[in-house]
Amino acid sequence: MRILFLDLDTLRPDHLGCYGYHRNTSPNIDSIARDGVIFENYHCSDAPCLPSRAALTSGRFGIHNGAVGHGGTTADMRLDGEQRGFRDRLDKESFANIFRHAGLHTVSISPFFERHSSYWFNSGYNEIYNTGAGGMESAEEVSPVVLDWINRNAEKDDWFLHVNYWDPHTPYRAPYDFGNPFENHPPPAWVTQETIDKHRKMVGPHKIREISMFDNNENPKYPRQPGEIENMDNWKRFIDGYDCGIKYMDDHIGKILKSFAAAGVLDDMVIIISSDHGENMGELGIYAEHATADCITTRIPMIIKWPGYIKDHIDKGLHYNLDLLPTLAELFDLPLESAWDGKSYKDAFYGKECGRDYLVVSQCAHVCQRGVRFDNWHYIRTYHDGYHLFPQEMLFDITIDPHEENDIALLRRDICNEAASKLLSWHDEMMALMDFAEDPMHTVLREGGPLHARGNLKNYIKYIKETGREYAIDELIKRHPNEMK
Repeated sequence: MRILFLDLDTLRPDHLGCYGYHRNTSPNIDSIARDGVIFENYHCSDAPCLPSRAALTSGRFGIHNGAVGHGGTTADMRLDGEQRGFRDRLDKESFANIFRHAGLHTVSISPFFERHSSYWFNSGYNEIYNTGAGGMESAEEVSPVVLDWINRNAEKDDWFLHVNYWDPHTPYRAPYDFGNPFENHPPPAWVTQETIDKHRKMVGPHKIREISMFDNNENPKYPRQPGEIENMDNWKRFIDGYDCGIKYMDDHIGKILKSFAAAGVLDDMVIIISSDHGENMGELGIYAEHATADCITTRIPMIIKWPGYIKDHIDKGLHYNLDLLPTLAELFDLPLESAWDGKSYKDAFYGKECGRDYLVVSQCAHVCQRGVRFDNWHYIRTYHDGYHLFPQEMLFDITIDPHEENDIALLRRDICNEAASKLLSWHDEMMALMDFAEDPMHTVLREGGPLHARGNLKNYIKYIKETGREYAIDELIKRHPNEMK
């Protein structure tokens, strides 16, 4: 058996052709989707990058594995403590070790472990290739390493190859000589000048007037990404930058597929395509960031082509990224680990309905939020607003409002109450299953808040004044008094 896992950072499913996007960003990804299963409602349990891959690696929610942030105590997985044996729990339970236990030689081509000092990510790999730029790589730096490995190993049997591309991640970095394949193609129509004008009144990191985080500075190395958006031309430049990153990456994926085809192994290969999180492109007023527990940040693509199972099928069930581990264990006829929080969706490969009643998703790196995804709804509860002035509760009907333009929390208190009840039940269940007394989100709050907001308010207030949004200052200080000391 040969298995390829394409781990494509910051990839929104709705910017792929196979998920209905109007631009031709992903012909090679789409070709794989036609031979497999597309998962329509697939979410990372914990966002963004580090927490998402911690959940995938461990098979456990961040509330259990402890890694929910990008700094402080919660940027590390919890130690096993006194229960640890000669080897820790990742030796049996981790993502890559599933393939090891199935008899496959495991290989990772990725800089992720070094980007976040997350060395647990390497658990279970026989070979590791660090592409060396900490996630700032473009595809032309990754593909030669991949193609070299394919040339040396493709015809061998029983391997698992993990390949990590970063091109959709901010800053949008497709080489300028790639051109703009979308120059004559309109951007998504949901943003209008009225939308832009409304967003320009908002405050918060990565809002429309401070896309680079806390100001509108542009980096000349990345001309595809503007520092702020004032009009529809800026909006198109911004969207084109993201979509060019996807198309550039997809072209390199095509080179990989062509190399496997030349080796005569492509047709019988298992191919898994997914991401760690999505990317807000104006949703909640946030641009070029994955900073919340909303449906856009947490929803990710999942495409699985597995020869011998159903083709060209769309699964609409609710699933987490951490559900992949028990699914693989069942497909490989391996025992399910009792510590996993995942639920197998093997039935999807037979075209059967499967999935969860609801999902709870979390974010603690930019804000502290938990979201509940169920039926038509995505509910968000905010514990630290990350300087965005979010209300405590937000609610969106994502079937008619997929870009989260209309918060209806005040209009649908019945749905908010139902979502809050689900969140409380989930939290009670999670806490009852753990050996630790503290929810790691509470650790983040106790240590001063999410890393990307912590300690920046004083300087940010100066920029808010310069840009005529003084209305927000008193409320920001009221919510974050310790930041002003």
